[in-house]
Amino acid sequence: MPRTEPRIDPLHTCFALELRGSAIHRWGVFALEPIPRGRKVIEYTGERINRTETKRRGNAKLTYLFTLDSYWTIDGAVGGSGAEYINHSCDPNLRTWVTRGHILYMAKRDIRRGEELTVDYHFSSKVERVVCRCGAASCRGTINLK
Repeated sequence: MPRTEPRIDPLHTCFALELRGSAIHRWGVFALEPIPRGRKVIEYTGERINRTETKRRGNAKLTYLFTLDSYWTIDGAVGGSGAEYINHSCDPNLRTWVTRGHILYMAKRDIRRGEELTVDYHFSSKVERVVCRCGAASCRGTINLK
């Protein structure tokens, strides 16, 4: 069952983080302490669902689905760590590392205290175009790859 109150699960984080309103979109995840480049920040967790269930849940207005591989998807709305609230940016401070069935967000560069955590969602150019509001100087105007 999806949770209603956004939260960060400290069991899946390596640094102090907090959720609050974001200028990019709805909620955002913010660093409460400096995070060094190359360090694991948080694991994206949730319910593991198959392709059929992914298609069904993907029709909702707001989703927290992260494709793990060609068969499995992680639904962060069910048992998520809080990583599902990390917003997209065309110039992100995190990178995604998928390894052994886990989705890890790693610091791409040094992250300052108070900075919003962001990752490039890399939406396919073959799916519906989603306008980007990241505000980065290098913004491509869409969350989708071109």
